[in-house]
Amino acid sequence: MLNDLLVAFQAVATIENFLIMAAGIWGGVIIGAIPGMTGTMAVTLALPFTFYMQPIPSILLLVALYKGSTYGGSVSAILIKTPGTASAACTTLDGYPLAQQGKAGKALNMALYSSCTGDFISNLSLIFIAAPLALLALRIGPPEYFMLMIFALTTVAGVSGRSLLLGLVSACLGLLLATVGEDMYGSFRFDLTVDMQSGLAVAPVLIGLFAIPELLKIIVFRHNQSHKPMQLGDNRVTRDELRRSLKAMLKGSMIGVVMGAIPGIGPSAAAFSSYGEAQRSSKNRENFGKGELEGIAASESANNGCCGSTMIPLLALGVPGDVITGVMLGAFMIHGMTPGPMLFENNLHEVYMLFIGMLFSSVLLFGAGKATMRFFSHISRIPPGLMAPIVLALCVFGIFSISNSMYDVIVLLAMGVFGFFMFLFAIPAAPFLIAFILGPMLEENLRRALALSRGDPSILVSSPITWLFASLAIFVVVVTIRQQLKKATA
Repeated sequence: MLNDLLVAFQAVATIENFLIMAAGIWGGVIIGAIPGMTGTMAVTLALPFTFYMQPIPSILLLVALYKGSTYGGSVSAILIKTPGTASAACTTLDGYPLAQQGKAGKALNMALYSSCTGDFISNLSLIFIAAPLALLALRIGPPEYFMLMIFALTTVAGVSGRSLLLGLVSACLGLLLATVGEDMYGSFRFDLTVDMQSGLAVAPVLIGLFAIPELLKIIVFRHNQSHKPMQLGDNRVTRDELRRSLKAMLKGSMIGVVMGAIPGIGPSAAAFSSYGEAQRSSKNRENFGKGELEGIAASESANNGCCGSTMIPLLALGVPGDVITGVMLGAFMIHGMTPGPMLFENNLHEVYMLFIGMLFSSVLLFGAGKATMRFFSHISRIPPGLMAPIVLALCVFGIFSISNSMYDVIVLLAMGVFGFFMFLFAIPAAPFLIAFILGPMLEENLRRALALSRGDPSILVSSPITWLFASLAIFVVVVTIRQQLKKATA
C-alpha cells in the first residue's frame, strides 16, 4: 500500500494538478463568498469542462470547488450577515457580531483555520474508512444493492425539505425522468423524439436543475443589499484564542465527519449540531451569539468536515451523500469509473491519486484563504445581477460543447424552468437529483435480482444485509414522519 501511495504522490505532485486544484479552490472561495452563488452551482457549472480533462484532475477540480465554496460561504456571513452558502448560516451568529466590533479579520482567520482543520481530518477519515467499507461491500449482490438504493432514497427524501410528502414527490419525479430512453433490455420509454431515445444526459439535467433556477431567482426576485461590507482590520487570532477554540474545532471536525458520512444529512445540519454542542460544553456559553470565536470554530470545522466524509458512501458504496457528491457521481461515470466496491479493484491507482490530491487541497485552501483575505470585502460587493448573464452564457456554451447538440441545450433550459417552478412550490431539488442519479442503478439491480430468482420478490429480503438496509429505511421513514407530526402539532 505504501508503494502505491508513493506512486500516486508522484503522479499527483505535478504543476498541472496543483494549478487545477488552486484554480478550483480560488474559484470556489469567490463563488461561495457571493450570496446566492452556491457551491452546487460552482460544481455543476464546472462539470461540462471536465469532460476534456483526465479523470483524476477533473474530480480534483470539482472537489476543490466544493471545499473552496464551503469556506467562502463564511466570508459574506461574517462581512454582510448574508451566508454565501446554507452551511455558513450558523457562522453568521458569531461572525457578524465580531465584524461589528471591528474584528472581521479575526473572525475570517478563525473561519479559515477551522475550515482547514475540519477538511484535513475529513480527508484522513476518507482514506482510512472508504477502503475497508468497500471490501465489505464486495459481498453485496443485486438484492442488497437494491435495498441500499431504497435506503438512500428514503434518507435523502426524508431530510431534504420541510415536508416528507414533497420530498417523496420530488424523488418520484426524479425516478420518472430516469426511465426516459432505452432500458437494459433494449426497450424504449417516453421516446417522444428521436433524441429522447438516448435518454436525458446527466450534465444538462444537473446544471439545468440547480444553476438556471438560481439565475431566475436573481432576475425575478431582485433586492438591494441593506448591509455594507465590513472592513477586515488587522486582527489576528492569538495563541490563547486558538488554544481555547481547539476543543470546539476538533469536536466539530468529528461531528462533521460522522454526519457527512450519513447520506442525506449534509454540512448545514452538522454545523448547527456542532455549534450546539460547543455552546453546551463551553465555559463562555453566555457569549455565544455575541461574537464568540468558539462558535465560528465549531460551525466552520463541522461544515468543512463533511467535505471529505461525504465521499465515503460515494466511493465505497456508490451512494452520493448530498447534492454535490451526486454531481461527482455523474463525473465519475462520465469518465468511465463507477463508484462502489469494484472501484477499489479496477481503479485503485486513481483512488490513491484522489486521496493524495485531497490532502494537497487542504494546504491549498489555507494558502488561498490567506492570499485573498484582503480582497474579500470587494468580492462581497459584486452585484448578483451582473453575474446572471455571464453564468447563463457559461451554462449554454458548456452544455452545447459536450456533444454539439441543441437537444441538450433544450433539456438544460427546460430543466431550469422546471427547477424554478419546484422552488416556487417549495419542492426540494435534492431528492430529485439523487433519485435521477440512482434511478438506473435501482432499476437495474431490481431486474437482475428478479432474474436471479425467476420473478420471486422474496429474494429482495433474503439475506441479513437486505434486512439491515430495509430496517434502516423503515426506521428513517418512521422518524421522519414523527418529526413531521411534531412540526404539524407545534
